[in-house]
Amino acid sequence: MSILKRLFGGGTSAPEPKSETYNGFTITPTPIREGSRFRISALIEKDGKSHTLIRADVLEDLAAANEASVNKAKQMIDEQGDRLFT
Repeated sequence: MSILKRLFGGGTSAPEPKSETYNGFTITPTPIREGSRFRISALIEKDGKSHTLIRADVLEDLAAANEASVNKAKQMIDEQGDRLFT
């Protein structure tokens, strides 16, 4: 069965996105697959509160979308801080 999975693409799964801590916030990239592209998205958490960041930007590569999602989340944290949760 594993041969069939490898032949037809069922054996490879995308790695889990790694959470990152930034200025006391936890950022988890969560790009949204849209066809063959990925929309920038991230979960931002702190002290039991969370905010989902979703941007209009789409990228072709999952790794690039993960990186861009984290960078946009950091930018939002720098601009709004704890006001993200109000």
